[in-house]
Order: sequence, then C-alpha cells, then structure tokens
Amino acid sequence: QVRLVESGGGLVQPGRSLRLSCTISGFRLDNSAIGWFRQAPGKEREGVSCIHDDDRYYRDSVKGRFNISRDIAKNTLYLQLNSLKPEDTASYFCGTAPPPSFSCESILHGIVGDYWGQGTQVTVSS
Repeated sequence: QVRLVESGGGLVQPGRSLRLSCTISGFRLDNSAIGWFRQAPGKEREGVSCIHDDDRYYRDSVKGRFNISRDIAKNTLYLQLNSLKPEDTASYFCGTAPPPSFSCESILHGIVGDYWGQGTQVTVSS
C-alpha cells in the first residue's frame, strides 16, 4: 500500500520560511517524477515543483523562493518555502505515479498522479 504523509505547514508572517516534508511508504520516490501541489479555497490546483532524477522544476511564481529536495535513504521529499507571500496560502500536498508516463510536465500542469497525501496547510498572514 502506497502512503504519502505531509507535514511542516503552519501560520507564518510574510517573508518568513517553512520546510514541508512528504514521507512516503510503499513506493520509492526515486522511481518516478514526484512533486508538490497546492490548492487554495476557490482556486484551481497548481503544480508547484517537481523533481525527477537530478532535474528540478518550479512554477514561475515560486522560482527563486522555493527549493525542492529529497532524501532517498529516508524516502522523503521536501519543499523549502522562503520569502513567503500571502498568495502562497494553500493546502500543500505531494503526489506521484509509477513511470514511465508520469512526468514533471504532468506535475506542473497540476496532474497529481496515482498517489497523493492529505496535505498540510500553509497560511501566510501578518
């Protein structure tokens, strides 16, 4: 059984940082593209960032502020969120699917894949 569990969200002031974690069981995170998504109330789901092999991708609105990484030994995906803005407020979750068809292009188009977690809430407010 594949399970993804996110953690690390919270309430922060604009300009501050958070580090999100996605712990995975039942699926090796280096088997396929894997990424972070977010969804705010009343808004469409967005693909935020993706990592596949040594390649990393970001949506334009988070480039230079967010950083995706992974610890293969811990089978855990991370997202470092820096210089947070109120518009970053959303539920963040990780998602993936078995290769070969799933790609970072899919993720950045908001396609979650076969496996995803419940999400962790990030609220940016003064």
